[in-house]
Amino acid sequence: MAWRVRLANRALRDLDQIFTYIEADSSVQAARWFARLERAIFSLETLPQRGTRVREDAGLLQLLHGRKPYVYRVIYEVDKATTTVHVLHIRGPRRDRIKR
Repeated sequence: MAWRVRLANRALRDLDQIFTYIEADSSVQAARWFARLERAIFSLETLPQRGTRVREDAGLLQLLHGRKPYVYRVIYEVDKATTTVHVLHIRGPRRDRIKR
């Protein structure tokens, strides 16, 4: 079954900030990394339950992307009733814990 992946406005802003921070518009390597991040997010269309529980909120899942110490957390929730994955935040390695 194919799930829909929806990004909250906050997650879209997070992506925009990450793109700017890593200078993906001026670095081929950074652009490739950013494209892999986007592919990882949209891969939730096929396997939304593969994430791990978020320590701050057991109702949320996280998908990790990157290598230490630069691991980004894609925070999301799964709505089984509508077969939708709601991406809420994309947290960088230096960001505080999430707040609901």
